[in-house]
Amino acid sequence: MKTPFVTSIIQKLAEEMEAVVLVDPECTVLGMITFKNGNKTFFRNSRFSINSFASVAIAKDKGASNFFLNKFGYKVTEGKTFFCEELCEEIADLKNIDTGFYYAQELGFPVIVKPINLSEGTFVTKVHGKQEYYQAAKKILRKTSGFIVERFYSGNDYRIVVLDDEVVSAYQRIPLFIIGDGKSNVLELMQQKQESFIKNGRKEIIDFEDYRIKTNLRRRKLNFNTVIPKNNLVYLLDNANLSTGGEAVDFTENIHPDFKKLAVNITKDMELRLAGVDILTNDLTSPMLDYTLIEVNGAPSLTHYASFGEVQTKRVENLYLKVLKVLENENSREKH
Repeated sequence: MKTPFVTSIIQKLAEEMEAVVLVDPECTVLGMITFKNGNKTFFRNSRFSINSFASVAIAKDKGASNFFLNKFGYKVTEGKTFFCEELCEEIADLKNIDTGFYYAQELGFPVIVKPINLSEGTFVTKVHGKQEYYQAAKKILRKTSGFIVERFYSGNDYRIVVLDDEVVSAYQRIPLFIIGDGKSNVLELMQQKQESFIKNGRKEIIDFEDYRIKTNLRRRKLNFNTVIPKNNLVYLLDNANLSTGGEAVDFTENIHPDFKKLAVNITKDMELRLAGVDILTNDLTSPMLDYTLIEVNGAPSLTHYASFGEVQTKRVENLYLKVLKVLENENSREKH
């Protein structure tokens, strides 16, 4: 079995720091590090005890984090949370799937429908009408208890990774796309893309059964058998998560100080030390005129980002080294 990316980096760094790593053989993303000075810490994939349990939980609940971030004065997405029937009965509130549809109509289509607490872009859907809305909402409610309907905002999608007062990396995330060669059909182009991901050390991350891909193709009057003309670009998903096949364009060296300050302040206000701050804006390299804060991630996974090249891998290693040094030198602070 191949050692997971984060675990392998931790093992490498621990050796340099003369620390000992004990990894669960059944679940190799879980482990414990014993530092040279006797301090110990657990990790689970990209989750470290550098962030408190409560802060990570608030960040993960998109509705709750939006409430607090709005109170702190940040420009968050406009949206409301809706729940499954059981939860509506329990809390005596009619914020159900149908109320969500009326709210979507109020906002005006297209809108974004997304789960309140799932990660990696799972089921995040841009919907253009009633049928698409109910399809997305029902899929989410089979998996979790609630979803958010929010206004659609245009702009480039960026993730800024922060550790304490430092921006460690910043990159634009581009949704999964294919480029036509005039010979291959959509399915073949998707298979070629999947092969290139695997070759570059990324996992088989394109879900060929993803209903969002089929809906997007149908909206463009395409299907898996359509041959795409040479150099024509077709976006298959609207969400730009790297875990669903998105690609990264690095802006770490060019990010404007305004956006650095914004990301650091958001991280601090959310009582986090390590965070991925996701924003929409036109240009991360220019002074900040406008932005929309999509969400804050308290356990940002950088596995896909690292697969884009040696420079990116080195940045991720440096980040984890800093995290481990912080944890090594922590006193008896309560860890979760």
